[in-house]
Amino acid sequence: MRVAPGDAVVLCDDLTGEWAARVADVGKREVALIVETRLRPRELAPDFWLCPALLKKDRFDLVLEKATELGVRAIRPVLTRRCVADKLNPERVRAIAVEAAEQCARTALPELAEPVKLDALLRDWPQDRALFFADELGGARAAQEFAAHSGPAALLTGPEGGFDDAEREAIRALPQAVPISLGPRILRGETAAIAGVALWMAQAGDWRAE
Repeated sequence: MRVAPGDAVVLCDDLTGEWAARVADVGKREVALIVETRLRPRELAPDFWLCPALLKKDRFDLVLEKATELGVRAIRPVLTRRCVADKLNPERVRAIAVEAAEQCARTALPELAEPVKLDALLRDWPQDRALFFADELGGARAAQEFAAHSGPAALLTGPEGGFDDAEREAIRALPQAVPISLGPRILRGETAAIAGVALWMAQAGDWRAE
């Protein structure tokens, strides 16, 4: 950052919120700041997780970026049989989330989990959290299901090739799973994730208070 002594900067620590500070000194390897006042407390994000199947790198980067901007509390990547990717770079994931949070002035980063296989995700699924399953073969209308639900929730979206029959059966067998439809068109994995999060925020999240 090209700053000079006396410049004003805004700090966010993902713990206490957003702070106004002023540059006291600039060195070759460090900058000394004087923290002056807290501007905003750390936000309380809606208790909503996004569980997207891993996609190709550029497409999954988009999911990370937009899910952070839209305000999810956690991003929990999933490995399915048709995923074309099988790992993530944790430093890269965090860097994308930090940049997205800065862009939209979030005071809280989403929780970023390591990828897990679908069967492990389902096995350990919390009993009190609804899992809205974006099934390309159809389900209940997403907007109606989101609006009717209260409490912790999550959205599961698929990979480029979709879920196979065995995966779909396992997901639907989970008592907390709610199969939903995101409309009449077949959506790419990244489009389904972003559209689903936006719709949930409008129906059940913090957009309703605006």
